[in-house]
Amino acid sequence: MRIDILTLFPEAVRPMMEASILGRAAKKGLIEINCVQIRDFTTNKQQQVDDYPYGGGWGCVMMAQPLKACLDYVTAQAGPDRKRRVIYMSPQGARFDQGHARRLVGAYDHLVLVCGHYEGVDERFIEKCCDEELSVGDFVLTGGEIPAMAIADSVCRMVPGVLSDPECYMGESHWDGLLEYPQYTRPDVWEGLAVPEVLRTGNHRDVAVWRREQQLIRTKERRPDMFAAFTPQTKEDKLTVDRLMGREKLTYDCRPSTEADIPALLTIAAEGSAYLREQGVPQWQDGFPNAEVFARDIREGTCWLFTHGGEPAGCASLFFAPEPGYDAIHGAWQTDGAACAVIHRTAVRAAYRGRGLADEMFQLCEDLALGRGCGSVRIDTHERNRPMRAVLERRGYAYCGVIELKDTPEKDPWRVCYEKVF
Repeated sequence: MRIDILTLFPEAVRPMMEASILGRAAKKGLIEINCVQIRDFTTNKQQQVDDYPYGGGWGCVMMAQPLKACLDYVTAQAGPDRKRRVIYMSPQGARFDQGHARRLVGAYDHLVLVCGHYEGVDERFIEKCCDEELSVGDFVLTGGEIPAMAIADSVCRMVPGVLSDPECYMGESHWDGLLEYPQYTRPDVWEGLAVPEVLRTGNHRDVAVWRREQQLIRTKERRPDMFAAFTPQTKEDKLTVDRLMGREKLTYDCRPSTEADIPALLTIAAEGSAYLREQGVPQWQDGFPNAEVFARDIREGTCWLFTHGGEPAGCASLFFAPEPGYDAIHGAWQTDGAACAVIHRTAVRAAYRGRGLADEMFQLCEDLALGRGCGSVRIDTHERNRPMRAVLERRGYAYCGVIELKDTPEKDPWRVCYEKVF
């Protein structure tokens, strides 16, 4: 990899590029970094590289001619058979990241990094000679030297042989869209702070699992934008992401409700009502279902309470008696209803949404219906209740039509109907 940095201040750039890891790699012939003085390519005795901008304004603009002559020189020195990329350091460019670094090291063997100064460079040079513009952040520096050094360092460290092993950079921040895990060294305890026990066990698999988890945790805490864009790469990644987002599936217990459960059922219903209101669904917004409704369900043995760790999580009511209101459907059921079950009053508390409870509730109702010899299960919901409709359709319920409820205090009594045939 050859990198030519076109700059007005090579004496400021060269020491950094010749030090430490990059300096050793250059001595081995793995990389070549040149800092080229743009002033050497002017056509006047004063070595003038800038002039006043057309149209007026503050400061001066770097002229195209010295830049083009400098570029021609380095391209001639590097030779014609190069996969070359000319990049202008600019706050208007795309924001440089690890993806850019991987692209540049993988696709090119000659990079020319152009460092602007003053108020920028003549736009014609950018249009005619530059392949792209890159920025290291949404801020402005006095020149392009610092960005050029950052990009050169980021690219060169991934050149084969520069670092001792690819693992040196493949596990670091930003390589796969995550930040790096925390690092520790001796002593085991420093100022009362101990190295995590897992790192001292010698179990490489446990260490790898811990480090990956720490990458996800750190990224979520420190760079939520990166975490939101991250795509889990393994099953373990997905489980950790779901846990961090409060979406992991939980294990639930269920039992028939008793009158002592009515306060819990009302809490579940209230959270369900609030959720529907947030979604713009005019369902369960008019004092329904209330304590009287739940008490009736409990007396009839139709109401089931789901809990997690002893805490109420959700509820569902399952009926085996015919539903008279369903006879007036505008559409058609899939069965004649001689032996079918009907699901009502399904709700999940806010803390358990997206964590597998809805599927467990429907599975219980379907298993009970099958156990009673039912040929299908029916349910109604509001047309705007997209989350419920999505669950039903995913579980194989078919849309059958609409009905108008006759025994509800709700202001909008129209519902869409679904049926699942076994």
